[in-house]
Order: sequence, then C-alpha cells, then structure tokens
Amino acid sequence: MNQENKHLLQKLLQQHKELGISEQIDFDKFYLYSIITHSTAIEGSTVTEVEAQLLFDEGISSGKRTMMEQMMNLDLKVAYDYGRQWIAQHKPITVDWLITLASKVMARTGSEYNSLGGTFSAAKGELRKLNVTAGLGGKSYLSYLKVPQRLAAFCEELNKRRKSVDGSDVAAIYELSFWAHFELVSIHPWADGNGRTSRLLMNLLQWEFGVLPTKVLKEDKSEYIQALIDTRENEDINIFLDCMTRLHCRHLQSDIDQFIQSTSGKVADKMVLQQKMVDKWSIKPSLAQKMADILFYVADKEDFTTEEIISHFGYAETTAKRYLRQLAEFGYLEAHGGNRNRRYSCLKTSVPSSTTP
Repeated sequence: MNQENKHLLQKLLQQHKELGISEQIDFDKFYLYSIITHSTAIEGSTVTEVEAQLLFDEGISSGKRTMMEQMMNLDLKVAYDYGRQWIAQHKPITVDWLITLASKVMARTGSEYNSLGGTFSAAKGELRKLNVTAGLGGKSYLSYLKVPQRLAAFCEELNKRRKSVDGSDVAAIYELSFWAHFELVSIHPWADGNGRTSRLLMNLLQWEFGVLPTKVLKEDKSEYIQALIDTRENEDINIFLDCMTRLHCRHLQSDIDQFIQSTSGKVADKMVLQQKMVDKWSIKPSLAQKMADILFYVADKEDFTTEEIISHFGYAETTAKRYLRQLAEFGYLEAHGGNRNRRYSCLKTSVPSSTTP
C-alpha cells in the first residue's frame, strides 16, 4: 500500500469515526447485508439490498429472482454469521476450518463433481480434484494435486501474520486482510465459491482486529478483477493492495458524503438548541452540547430510563442522573415514577420538529 493511499485511508477512517456513522441504528446489520448482496452480485446474483433485507429478516423471497440467487445470498449470510462468531475466538486458521467455511458458503448451491481425480462435493466445501482456469482462455490455477499442501502453507503464514500484526496500525491490518484475500483466491482451492469465500475471509480478519470491513461493490467488479489479473501477471501484491485500498477509500468517502448530506439539517437544529440553552439557562456550551445530544437521542422514543442513557453515552450513573434531572427542571423532559423505576419522556415541543419522524 503506497503512502498516499495509506494516509487517505487513515484520514477517512478517522472522519468516519468522528461523525459516528457506525453508531447509527442497525448500521452493523445493514452494512453486513450490503457486503453480502454485492459479494453475490459479483458472482451473478441480481438480488437487491432491499430484497436481501426482506429475505434475511422476514423470510420473504422475491418472485423476480431465481431460487438459486436467493439461496446464494442465504448461504453467504449463514457463513458470515458463523465466521464472525468463530473469528472472535482468535483461534488458528486451519485447512479444515476453511473447508467448513466454504461448505457454509456453498451449502444450498454447491454441486457434486465426478472427475478423473475423484468425486467431491462443493456443498461440503471439499477441495477440488480437477484443474481450473480463470475463465475461457484464462490462466490456469494451481494443479489440484498441489492445493492441499499450498493451502496448509497459506494457513501457517496467515497465522504468523495474525500474531505479529500491530493491532493499532489500521493500514497494516487492511494489508493483512487484502493479502489473505489475494492468496486464497489465487490458490483457488474449490471448484466454486472461491471469490465469496476469499472476500469473506478478508472481512473476518478485518472484524477480528476491529476495523471497518471492506465492501467490493458490483460496480467495482471490472476494476477488482483486473487488479487480480495484473497482480498475478506482474507478481506484485502492491497492485492488489492499492486497488483494494482505493475501493475502500472511495466507499468511505461516499458514506461520509451521504451522512453529512442527510444530517446537515439535524446538526443545524442541534446547534440552535444548544445556543438556546446557553442563552436561557446560562450554562456552559460544553454542558449544553451534552444535553442537546441526549434530547436528540431520545426524541423519537416514547419513554426511556437512566440506564439507556448510561449505556448509549457511557456516562457514570451520577452524571446521567444529573443531566436528566436538569433537563427535567429546564422543561425538556418529564419524569414518571419513583427513584427505583423512574422513566422519562421527551416533551416533543421542546425539540426542533425535524428531529422526529
């Protein structure tokens, strides 16, 4: 990863964090759904993000899509759920575990193959027993006879890198995940599902070290595939590292731009509310900001407890109680019940109307 891309990545990640984009309601869920939808789209699925959400959350299938496409998405969702739980344990990555991961990716859509090398099942994640090429007329991948040994060597090297990577160096973490993606997809251990499984492994490594996972959008397919080809032909991993970093930066910038555009009115309303508090109650601007944050957080809630404020903002119990008591005294909140079961409700007229649905 060149220095220019590294600096841009660090800058955008910091801005993304400061804006609190990842703290939005259901961000993690919908970000995952987007990753899954685009990963399958690269392999030919036409299921949209909205259709995937209905499929995952409500079990509602789309009459516009084939069952194969929808099962492809369901399989990948299961694989991501399994992988995220497993990688959090920080266990060594082994060939057997990669086979299990691939079996989940291909559970409903994998075929059984009968080849000269023997019979094997993609649905079970079994390693291929035939030779494959990168598309019609494309370069041949590693001989299937060499796959087990090469995959074992990959796991050994990957585990070494996982142990030695600096967890505070986000660029190094992304480089590790991009390297693992490239190496696995280049070994091409399976007859089908290599791209999805390699992107899944990349994301799991990113989750393991607490960085925002990388999406490869269907619109990125041409640039992404070309980077894989150029990296192999030139034997230069930096080509792929820089391509993936550019894509991640591009998507971060897009998310930041959309977030700023969608919240610009809310930010202005919050600043007006803060100034009103300062002018009317003669409190410090820093305190007004914290109180305005609380009001905007609870604006769409019927009622809430002190514990919810503590959990969301990380305040000490005494601090949270003091802020809520002051907001009630100022006429922004109404308290209900005694000390042990006290709940609060927001007086809607006290908060700018644009904050409520």
